Parts: sequence; C-alpha cells; structure tokens
Amino acid sequence: MERRHRRNLRALSRQVLLLLILSSIHQTTAEQIHYSIPEEMSQGSIVGNLAKELGLNEKELKYHKLHSVSLDKKQFLMINADSGNLYVNGRIDREGICGKSLLCLVNLEAVMENPQNVFHISVTIQDINDNAPKFLNDNIILETSELTLPGTRFQVGKAEDPDVGLNSVQNYILSPNKHFALEIRARKDELKYAELVLQKPLDRESEQSLHLILTALDGGEPRKTGTAHIWINVTDANDNPPIFTQDTYTVNLKENVPVGSLVLQVEASDKDDGTNAQITYHFTNLPPTTEQKFRLDSIKGTIYLTELLDFEETEEYTISVAAKDGGGLVTHCNVEIKISDENDNIPEIQLASMFNPIPEDSDSGNLIALINVKDRDIGDNGEVTCYLQSNLPFKIVPSSKNYYKLMTDRPLDREKASQYNITITATDKGTPPLSTNKTILLQISDINDNAPAFEKVSYSIYVPENNPSGASIFQIQAFDPDVDQNSHVTYSILTSNIEELPISSYISIHSETGTIYAQRSFDYEQFREFQLQVKAQDGGSPSLSSNVTVRVFILDRNDNSPQILSPSPDSKDSAFFEMVPRSAEADYLVTKVVAVDADSGHNAWLSYQLIQATEPALFTVGSHTGEIRTARTFMERDVVKQRLVLLVKDNGRPPLSASVTLNLVFAENFQEALPEMKNQMKNSEDQSDLQFYLVVALAVMSFLFLLSVILAIAIKLRQSGSPRFLQCLGPVPHSTTGVIFPPNFEDGTLPYSYQLCLSSESKKNECTFLTPNVHVAGNILSGEKSNALFTGTAEKNLISKITDKILSFDMWTRSG
Repeated sequence: MERRHRRNLRALSRQVLLLLILSSIHQTTAEQIHYSIPEEMSQGSIVGNLAKELGLNEKELKYHKLHSVSLDKKQFLMINADSGNLYVNGRIDREGICGKSLLCLVNLEAVMENPQNVFHISVTIQDINDNAPKFLNDNIILETSELTLPGTRFQVGKAEDPDVGLNSVQNYILSPNKHFALEIRARKDELKYAELVLQKPLDRESEQSLHLILTALDGGEPRKTGTAHIWINVTDANDNPPIFTQDTYTVNLKENVPVGSLVLQVEASDKDDGTNAQITYHFTNLPPTTEQKFRLDSIKGTIYLTELLDFEETEEYTISVAAKDGGGLVTHCNVEIKISDENDNIPEIQLASMFNPIPEDSDSGNLIALINVKDRDIGDNGEVTCYLQSNLPFKIVPSSKNYYKLMTDRPLDREKASQYNITITATDKGTPPLSTNKTILLQISDINDNAPAFEKVSYSIYVPENNPSGASIFQIQAFDPDVDQNSHVTYSILTSNIEELPISSYISIHSETGTIYAQRSFDYEQFREFQLQVKAQDGGSPSLSSNVTVRVFILDRNDNSPQILSPSPDSKDSAFFEMVPRSAEADYLVTKVVAVDADSGHNAWLSYQLIQATEPALFTVGSHTGEIRTARTFMERDVVKQRLVLLVKDNGRPPLSASVTLNLVFAENFQEALPEMKNQMKNSEDQSDLQFYLVVALAVMSFLFLLSVILAIAIKLRQSGSPRFLQCLGPVPHSTTGVIFPPNFEDGTLPYSYQLCLSSESKKNECTFLTPNVHVAGNILSGEKSNALFTGTAEKNLISKITDKILSFDMWTRSG
C-alpha cells in the first residue's frame, strides 16, 4: 500500500509539473523547440524525442494524443505518437528546399489534444558537401588577336555549386601555360568567378590556338571539383578592344513591370576603324531561366523584358554582356538587375488542425483550430493581420510566427445555433492592402442541457361519460430542443388523486406518443373529475424530466331516466289509493309527485305533465313542482274514483321520461272509501294473480306480527295488573314500502314510516296506526292526516278489530 501511495504521488507530481510546463509554454508563445540535422539523412532517422522535451512518459503520451501538423505538401518530418520520437519521413535536400539561402529551416507544429496546446518545432537543415561545382559551359571558346596586349582580361565565367558556405565554390585552378594567368574575383553576392589575364604576347604564327583546363574547387571535406575546357583562337591584329562605359550596370525594376519594357542599355566603344570598330553585343554564360526573361539587341545593346518578373521567385539577376568588335576583340561587363517587391500576392490561409465538432458546453478559450497564414511578399506587403467577420462567439489570436489560434470567446448554445460558418479574413499591410477569406464550417455537438417542456402549465381534459373502453381521449406532448437521444421523450404517469383503485385501471398513457387512453367507461354519476401527474423524461445521460398536472373532467350525458320516488312506481295499475275529501275546494293539494334524475345540469331538469285522467278538467299538475291540485270543486256527477297518469320528463337531448299512475278516491273518511278500495282490489286480483298473492302474503305476515305483539302486551298487562301507556314499537323497516332509491338519495327521506302504538287508559284501549309521515326532498306529500282509529271495551274485542283492519291498512299503504 505504501509503494502504491508513493507511485500515485509521483504520478500526481508529474502531472502537476506537466501542467505547469504546458501552461508556461502556452503563455510564452515565443519559446520553441529547436533541432539541427544534416541534410540527406536516411528515412526513419531520429531527430529528437518530444516526450523527453515535455517530460512525458509513454502512457502519458498516449493520453495527451500528441501528433504533428505540417502544411507542406511533402512532410519531411513526422512524430511517432507512441514513443514521441521526431523522425525523418523522407529525403531532405537542403538545396531543393532552401536554394542558396544560408539558413534553411523546416517548421512543423505539434498539437496536443489533452489539454489542447500547440508546440512550434523548428529544425535547421545543415548543408553537406553533396554537390560538385559545375560550369554552365564545359567548352569555352575565346578569340583574341595576336596583338593583344599583356594585361588584357578574358572572362571565362563561373562555376555553380548548389551548396552554401564552405561547401560552395571557393577557388579556381588553371592548367599550367606560359601565356595566361588566372585571377579570381568575387561578385557582390560573394560568388567567385575566374578571369584570364594575358601575361605574355601571343604569336599566331607559332601557335594559332591554345587549350587550357579550368578547375573549380569547393571547400567541403572531401573537396569536389568541376572542370571546363578553354579554347583560345589567336587571330590577326586588332589593336583596340571594345570598352564599356561601365564595368557594372545596375538597374532596379518593379516586379509588375510589363513584358516588353526596356530594362537598360549597355554601351561600348572601339577606337579602331572600319570593321574592327563595328561592335556587336551578346549574353555570355547566361543560365537558361535568365535567358528566357531578357532579350538583348545585338546592335544597340538594349535589354528588354520578355517574361513577367516575380520577386518571390528571384530577387536579383546578374547578367554578363560581351561586346565584340569586327576584329574579334571582346570585352565583358556585368548587368545587375534588382527586383523590388510589389504587393501582388494575397495572403494564404491554411487550416493546420481543427477540432470539429465541439460540445456546446465548451469553456471560453477552448482551442478550435490552428491556422497558418502566409504572404509571399516581404516587408509591410507580407505582414498579415487576421480577424473574424460577424459577431460570433469566437476569437482569433496570434500564436507564433505565421500561426493563429481560433478559440471560443463565450458560451455556446446548440439550441440557438447548431453550426457556425466562421469566416476568417487575412489582410496584409501593403498599398493597397490585399485580403483573402476562408470559411470554416464548425458543428456544435449537443449535450443534454434541456429538460422536456410541455406546451401548457396544466391540461384539462373533458370526456363524455359512457365513453368506449380503451378509446383515446387526449394527446399530451412535450418538446425537447436537444437532438438525437437527448430529445427522445418518454411519458409516464406518476401519481393521481384516485385512492380506491390504481390509476392504471382508469387511465393509461402511451410512453412514446403521449396519447392518453381511457381504460374503462366513465360514469358521471360515480365520479366527476380526477387529476394525475404526467412525467416527460428525455433519453439523455443523465436524463432530465418535467411534470405536468392533467385534470380529467367527466361530462354528463342524458343516460338516466327520471326516477319517481313518491308515489312508489310499483303503484301503477295497482289498488293503492289517495283519498281526497269531497268537500275539497279548488286548488286543493291532493298529492305531490316527487322524482329525481341522477344526471346533472339540463339533463336533470324535470317537468311534469298529465297525460291521462278520468276527468282531465278536474285536476291540474304543476309542470315544475309535480303538485297535483284540484282545478274545481267536486260535483255529484263526477266519478268518485279517479285515475291519473303523469309523465315525468327530463330536459336532455334526447329527453328521457318515466310515468306513474295515481288512483284517487273522493271520500270524507276511510270507511266511506273502503268499498271502492275493495272493488279495486278485486279488479286487481282478476288482472294479476301475482299481485294478489303478494298482497295476501303481506297481510298474513303483518297479521302474525301484530298478533304476536298484542299477545305479548296482553300477557304483560295481566301480570302487572296496571294499565299504562306503551311506547311506540318503532318504525316499520323501509323495505316494507318497496321503494327503490337512487344511489345519491339521502337516508331519512323515504316517503312513509309507520308507528304502531297501544294504550290502555281508564277501561279504554286505543290503538293508533297508519300515520303517514312523508318528507321527500323537503316537501310534504299531503298536508292532511288520514287516521283510522278504533277502540274496544275489552281485550277480547282487540284481536278481532285488528284483524278487520289489517287488510284495509295494507291496501291504504299500497295506494300511497
């Protein structure tokens, strides 16, 4: 454990040290990594190890992903990503890369991705002596008169050596002879050339031609040489050679001078006469590339431009011009043509490295791309500044030399802009300035930074009752501005206010579409609204979610017919009667039909209508109250027994209805109405055997019950010997009425309750019963009491009297 702890500490120390080094390198962009190698190293040769330079081991190197970036078409150097070695990738020819320049550098950039940083590597290519001197013309032919004076100079040209410094041409050697000596001269550009100087007069008669060998030597180790053969033809006397007005002509030309322009004119004179004074001009030892640029008028000595000049290709031309008279004497001069730079090259923008796409949560200052900007011009014409067009959340800062860094400048938001066209403009400082643009398409990658959002804060769904089970009732939708998996929204139900059953038995939601389905047919009369919480969750990591409240309202439909509470619907076509006094005046309240409707609103608005009556003109019905009143007083011609059929109708579309039949008897007392009731009972028995048996069964049960009660009371009275008022035996259970109530009808509103009370006072027994106590929906069915009282003088008469009354009691209760 202690060893592991020490290793962790060492690793942490290295990482901290690395961060400090990288930070130091990042802040001091002028600091670079330099190497120096000779040219022509074999491919694969190691230049240096960048990992050691940065203090990294192989494991850390793989993590930081170090790699090279080179904008040259041919990459001379490469970085091994595994070992960090910088190695030679191909043949490096210093002369091919840098020409005659003394300092030859190969530059490349090393890019580190974790953290993002750029290291500038400069490798100096050292010259080796791999080129021998070479004359432009291996055979040099000269003509001179035998009268040429000693001291006369003959320019025999120079040897070219692509190497530089000591490896270039350092000396010339002339083969031994008795007439000529060799003099070595240097031009302004420090290139050395040879001239022959006549030391001893020539004699054509003794020697018509001379053959000399000129050898050029460089200063390398080992030395390399090049030779040229000089043939000197001796002619007859021509006393005076041509003489140029200047030994060296100098002219400055702008690189944009048009083709055909006059460069300059050389001029030579000859003191001889005749043909010996006729001078012609020609180029000597002119390289092919230079010969294509200029043309010399052999008679006038004027030099013209034949091709466009390019300062970036050649800054200066040195031309040797020979003037030859008619006698064969030749004189040479040098023409130096200097080219001045013009702002004729636009800046070049090259993308060295780029990180694309970048995440939208990138920090400010995050490296996006490494950009190289070049301008082949020099001075102000080649000094370039870069800037970004438009107001974009990016910035471009100079790195080192010709490199710039494109970096983030402020936070990004992919939902506002998923990509950017970044236009980089490079402008030089020439007159007029030249510019170039380069557009980079940068993609912004998404992160899960947006939770799904619903269209509304809450939703209200209205569902008509009796909907089909499994039907779609609504679709809820949440939007996530992220993309791909981060925007994939799934839906689920979290909670609800329904406690009886799981919410899944009422409502379900499709996890992909958000469609809400009803799992059952809703009943407005059972429940009218409920609410639930719906959750929308995206597929990001970590996922984000949001909730919304959904309230479901059940809309009522007219699916319930009116239900008649009083009188009982079972009284239709039965023998139950309502007794009306014969003396009742007009507008006498006979009874009231009470009905309810389990629906709500307009569907529960009830209206009452008399659709059938024995004497239609005798009664009126309140269309909204259901009250049945007498329209006039009862007359002798009117039928004692009246039959009314009432229709109760709701206000739904379409309307639903129910009907009830009422039997009314005009009588002053119960005894008077009893014969009509018995006749009705007899008719009812003929019409329905079932009703008869039901009535008989009810009478027998009532009789047995009352008989048991009376016997118990009589026995108790005999044992005690003291008559006293007895307490009421209590109400008869509601079920004896046969009325069926709707689920939402409150207890305690049944239309009838019965009390049976017995009393014995001063030799008098009194039984009171049949006391209607009707309160339905707060209304009294009848404002009058119909009491039947009977008394007896002895207990032996009690049973017979009660027996006589049972049948009447049962019929009275059924008639309502």
